[in-house]
Formats: sequence, structure tokens, C-alpha cells
Amino acid sequence: MVFHAKLVFPLEKLGDKFADLLRNKKAYICAMLVTQEQIAGLAAMCDALLPSIEREEDPDGYWRRTASDLDIADKMLAVVAGLPKENQDEFIDLLDFLKSPTLGLSGFEPLKPATELTIAQRQSVLQSWSKSPISSLRQAFMSLKRLCCFIYFGYSNAWVDNPNWKTLGYPGPPKGERPSLPEMETIAIHSKSYLTCEVVIVGSGAGGSVAAAHLAKQGLDVIVVEKGPYVKESENGLRETEVIGNAYERHGALTTLDGAMTIFAGSCLGGGTTINWSGSFRTPDYILEEWAANHHNPQFLDPAYKKCFDTIEQKMQVSTNLPLHNLQNKALKRGAEKLGYHAAPIPLNMNFDGLDTPNDTWKGMGFSILGDVYGKKQGGQRYFLPEATAHGARILVNTEADQVMIEGGKATGIRGWQTDKDGLKHTLEIRADKVIVAAGALHTPALLLRSGLEHEMIGYNLYMHPTVAVSAVYPERMDPWHGPMMSTVCNEFSRLDGNYGVKIEVPPVHSGMLGLTLPWMSGEQFKTDILKAPFLGSFIVLTRDKYAGHVTLSRQKRPLIHYTLRDYDRKHLQRGMQEAIRLHAAAGAEEVLMLHNEMESYNPKTDDLEGFVELVKKKKWSPNRFMVFSAHQMGTCRMGGEKHRHPIRPDGESWEVKGLYVTDASLFPESSGVNPMLSIQALSQYVAEQMK
Repeated sequence: MVFHAKLVFPLEKLGDKFADLLRNKKAYICAMLVTQEQIAGLAAMCDALLPSIEREEDPDGYWRRTASDLDIADKMLAVVAGLPKENQDEFIDLLDFLKSPTLGLSGFEPLKPATELTIAQRQSVLQSWSKSPISSLRQAFMSLKRLCCFIYFGYSNAWVDNPNWKTLGYPGPPKGERPSLPEMETIAIHSKSYLTCEVVIVGSGAGGSVAAAHLAKQGLDVIVVEKGPYVKESENGLRETEVIGNAYERHGALTTLDGAMTIFAGSCLGGGTTINWSGSFRTPDYILEEWAANHHNPQFLDPAYKKCFDTIEQKMQVSTNLPLHNLQNKALKRGAEKLGYHAAPIPLNMNFDGLDTPNDTWKGMGFSILGDVYGKKQGGQRYFLPEATAHGARILVNTEADQVMIEGGKATGIRGWQTDKDGLKHTLEIRADKVIVAAGALHTPALLLRSGLEHEMIGYNLYMHPTVAVSAVYPERMDPWHGPMMSTVCNEFSRLDGNYGVKIEVPPVHSGMLGLTLPWMSGEQFKTDILKAPFLGSFIVLTRDKYAGHVTLSRQKRPLIHYTLRDYDRKHLQRGMQEAIRLHAAAGAEEVLMLHNEMESYNPKTDDLEGFVELVKKKKWSPNRFMVFSAHQMGTCRMGGEKHRHPIRPDGESWEVKGLYVTDASLFPESSGVNPMLSIQALSQYVAEQMK
């Protein structure tokens, strides 16, 4: 018997705005058909990932608790129901496999479906998939493991905390008082609508918000459309699954086409500036010189362009004077000093008032990847968009631009729709003298392609800054969820080969992200390792990639992300991992973890450090054998002075269409090598100034 997914899994169990969001995705939910048999197979595999384990002492039920006890299969289906049709179809194929007798055979177990295999046999299947030479089996393993374990350890709602948190020592979202922050007005439409303005801007992130503020201050009539919601600080509970489900692209489940890279991108008012880690690096001079010379962009060497950085930094209060770093960042600094490596404080776009002691606000800054409820981050939602609205700009959220209107070779506006709180779509047409596309390096090329632009390089030259984590267990509590997130960087290896190399930084860590990231080799091992959470410190290795991927359109005309880590960039990633291991050891870690499907660990009391470092080169690092992330997507509409190579001119205007501009990271001729927010903002400021 076939059921609509809407009826099969009880969304009311989610009990928060995440559930409301999914209920409103009626077109997706009603299109996704699953059977009770498929759901049972998924639940069986989730219980193999997170089984009941016998322990003499288990006062909080941590060890005996299973995935089914928390309805994880239902919650996974709720996430998938909110994804595009292609992702739903892929997941249903996986569900079909789980109910097929060939499932057991794939793990050298009896020819039976998931529901007829024992827990041990199901774990054997998962272990076999994780190490399989068949890439599709590794991808299936990672798809199940990532989503299941993220929800199991990350999910909570407004009434009940996650029952695993007490045993983990994770405090959950801060519950102290917050300041009362001003909110912006947004425009809601309730029927087919027509609007007019002088400039319409698609996207409200680093690029869109800066352009909106600058042009509105010049007296222009500006409309900003944002396809994501307005995640209001006053309503934000800082719950990991809720905010990632609401404010991140594809509810945080976005990956490359092969599933090998997990991609984090903002999809809310303020875009990435709302959920990023506050790092505000200038584009290095050697990168600007490269972009100028290799791509005929003389503006990057113009003092007037560099003044754009001054303007943005002043407005965002960018400074390196954070008075109190958290223990993870202190560990990176300590390790670098002992090894003689260069380390420096990171410029942050943050108001540091009151952050000189480990008070509730200081602790809460570790949660600002989930929104800035304390008003400390001076990004799009806190500074530039309010500045734009103060000068008359109008903002529409939950509004997707489907097409740029083009008449006689000139952009004349956009067509799209706004989705209301009941999930109904109202078509919208905005007529404008000029159109700015700032939808990000994934959606900007998709919009241009849907609009009929034909430049052969649109969508190509996609750079991702592939990133991996190296974690370690320290003798003292690290509480990696507390304090300003990323405040120290090791630059020692940023130019391993010419202008290419890696930076080593520090990530914020929360329970769901730990579930996503830590390797799974068995249910018992996984439940044991994640209990180290309070003592874990993590460093990330961010690679300036030399080789690019590309974006194409799916059957539904939405972006598909093609990206494979090339050997050149993988070697830099491995070198960065080796140095991160050395840094942890020098900082006093008791155990260092190599986060790989076949995880390895180093104990300084019993193991040889350099032998462990060399082991990095000997492991297999092909797709879906380890977790690799991207929080920075760049390129795809690179700017430059050669029409056949560059879709966008050096002043930000399309070569093909007059009055059509781009002001986001898709303009980057190559990867920036640093966290790109400030680079995007300065470039947007420059393009907006040229539009005058």
C-alpha cells in the first residue's frame, strides 16, 4: 500500500518551526510517495547505526536508547520531503534497496532485506558499505549516517531538549536574557502582483545587502528579494536542527552530485552573513594581483577599489581585538607558538562590548552560526539591510526569482513567486531599470541560465575551498560550543605551491554537527566516541583549490553541483591534516583523531607522532571515505576583461545583457583562499559604485 509521505510520518512530532516549514512545502511532500515497508527498512538501518547497548549503569537511558526511540526515520523523511524532486527520487531508490533481499548480499550477509537482518548483520552491511570499492555504496552509507546521526544528536524543540545532551555534557541553546533587537519590515503579497523600482536585487547576503545599502543611500528605489525566510532573533531558539532546517540551503542537506562534499550555504535574510563564523579577511594582495593579471581586471589593483575594504570594515566594526578567545582557539595559538608556526588573530565583524569575560553572552556567541540573537555580528541583517530600508528599500522574503526579464538585450526586471505561510505560491513580476543578481555562486548561474543567457562559461569555474576537520581530546574541558567561534588562524601553509595551500582555523562545534562529522565504525564505538564531546577541540583545514567544478541545471531547472577533489588539491588537504595533527599534539592533546571511515587515533604516551602523521598519506581519500565540507562557493560567473572567457565585465555588468549586474562570490575569477565575506562585500561596494 502506498501513502503520501505527508501522512506517513507524523510532522507534529517535530513540534517547531522546522515542522511548519516542511508542512508548507506541500508541492514536495505530496510528490514524495513512500510505503510502510520502505519506512520500516529505513528505521531498521537507523537502529543499526544507533542501537541499544547493554550497560550496567545507564541512569539517563543513553546506552539503551535507539534511533527509533526518537523517531529518527520519520524525521529523516521529513527533511527529504523538503528537498528538490531529484533528491527525493535518489532517497526513494535507497529505500527500495533497503527493502530488497539484495541488501544483505551487499554486505556479505544473508540474502534478506533490512527488516529481516539482525542488528549485527545490518551493522556488517553498513561497515562493508563504508569501506567498499564501489563508490555508490560509500555514498549510500554516508547519506544515511550523516542525516541519521545529525538529527539523533542535534534535534530538540521548544518544549523538550534532546535526551542525549545530558549524557554528552552539551548544554543546549543558551536560555539567558537577550537584548531587544530592532526588526525590519518585509512585504508580503497575497495574490499575483506587479511591482516597479529602479533596481531589483536578487539575494540579500554579503553581496546583495551591501549593494542595497549603497544604492538606496544614493536615492534609488530598491527592492531586495530573498528566497529564504526572515529568521527573526526574537523568535530564534538557537536550536540546531530548526535553524539549519530553516536558514541553510536545502535544510543543511546540500551536497555535491556524488554526495562526497557537504555544502553549507545561507538561505535566509542576510544570507551567509547571518549564519557564518564572523571571519572578515581581506582578499590577500597576491590573490588580487593574480586576479588582475590572469583575468584582465585592472580594478583589483586600483587604490579606489581597495578603499572599498576600508569602507566595509569601518561599517562592520572589523577588528582583531577580541578580548577573550575560547579554548579551541587558544589551543591553536598555543600549538603554533610551540612549533614556531605563524598564527594570528582573525579580524571579526563583531561588537566586542561585554565579551571580555565568559558570561552568558560570550558563551552564546558560539551559537551565532544559528543566528545572532545578541546583535553582535555586524553583517547583512544587522547593518546593511537596515541601512537600506532606512533609505526606502523594500524587502521581500520567501520570494524566489525564476527568471530575469530581458527585452531588446536589456534587463527589465524579474519574474518569480512568493510563498506564503500556508505554502501557497503567488506569482510576482518586478519591473526595474537595472537588475542585480546576488544569489550566490550556486544560484546565480542557475538564474542566468534559466533566463536564457548563453555564455558558455556560466556555471563553470566553481571553487569550493574543500575543508576537513581534525579533532583531538584534551585533558581539560574545551566546551567547543562556547565563545566566539573562529578567532585564530594559522597561515604558515597558505602558500605551499605558489599562491596555493591551506589555512588552519577553528570551527564551532555542536551536538548535531558532531553526529554528522565523527566517523561511525559501529554503534558502540560511535556512542562511545561522541561522549568525548566536552573535551574535544577541532581544527579545520581550508584549502585554496586550484581545480574547479561546475553547476548545471536539473530537470526542474535548479542547480546541480559537479565537483571532484583533484589530486593536486587533495595533497594540500593531506598536508594540512598532517600539520593540524602536529598542532594538536603540540597544544597538549591526549588523543588525536583522524576523521576517516576507517578512523585512526594517536596517543602521545604510546604512539610515534611522525609515524601517525605519515599514515595520512597511506589512507585512501577517495570520495565518501571521509567528511569534506564547503562553506564557501565561488566562481561560476567570473568577472574579467575577455568576453569569451568571462561572463561578467570588470565593472560587474553582463557582457550579454545590458543593465544586468552580479555582486556576489560568483564574480571571483578564482578561489580567494580566505573566508570570502569581506571580499564579496568590497567587490559589491565597488560594482554598486560603478552603477552610478
